[in-house]
Amino acid sequence: MNQNTDTALGTDDAFLPEDADFESVGDHHRAAAHHFAAAARHHLAAAAADDEGDTETADRHSFLAYRQRLNGVQYAEIAVMDSESAEDVIESRL
Repeated sequence: MNQNTDTALGTDDAFLPEDADFESVGDHHRAAAHHFAAAARHHLAAAAADDEGDTETADRHSFLAYRQRLNGVQYAEIAVMDSESAEDVIESRL
């Protein structure tokens, strides 16, 4: 595993609530942001690994980026579905 690409990832746990109990729409938005940021870091790591010719690490980070993106979309969808005011805004603009 390429040490340069893995250490560049860092963590973004500050976006997630400490107790992992998602009780508010804001918690879901933070979780979505966390996963999208992680996906971006994995894409950058995949690009760096590809530049170095390390296809195994590039493929690994590509897969992890894809998974993080899926998680981000899931939390974003939950945030929209749980937001009562979003429905009012959408209906008022129709």
